[in-house]
Amino acid sequence: MIAGVADTHAALWFLFGDPRLSATAKNFFDAAAAAHRKIALAPISLAEVVYLVEKGRLPTTAFEDLRTALANPNHVLDEAPFTADVVEAMRRVSREDVPDMPDRIVAATAVYFGVPVITRDGRITISNVETVW
Repeated sequence: MIAGVADTHAALWFLFGDPRLSATAKNFFDAAAAAHRKIALAPISLAEVVYLVEKGRLPTTAFEDLRTALANPNHVLDEAPFTADVVEAMRRVSREDVPDMPDRIVAATAVYFGVPVITRDGRITISNVETVW
């Protein structure tokens, strides 16, 4: 069962133990793992990681490290589907509130599953989408 959807930065910061991940967000990840629940990652986040590696903003191994975590059935992170139902959920995330399409897909994934987004993104946090940070 899915407990939340991680924004790209939250998933990476959790995976790499980055201190920029808030204590509340870390506790959310840890509680989900302890309860054998999953934190979903929208596939658009994988595309964003590739893009950021290519720009030199992430280590060259970031994509492979994330894919390894997603391939491990015991890891808290799990890849979410990107389906027509998620696209339909985008209609419940205002483009005015969340204008960036990748962020809107992440938010819509959470709306589709009825769970919060783990994010510090200001546009998502002030929208109607439930967040954890």
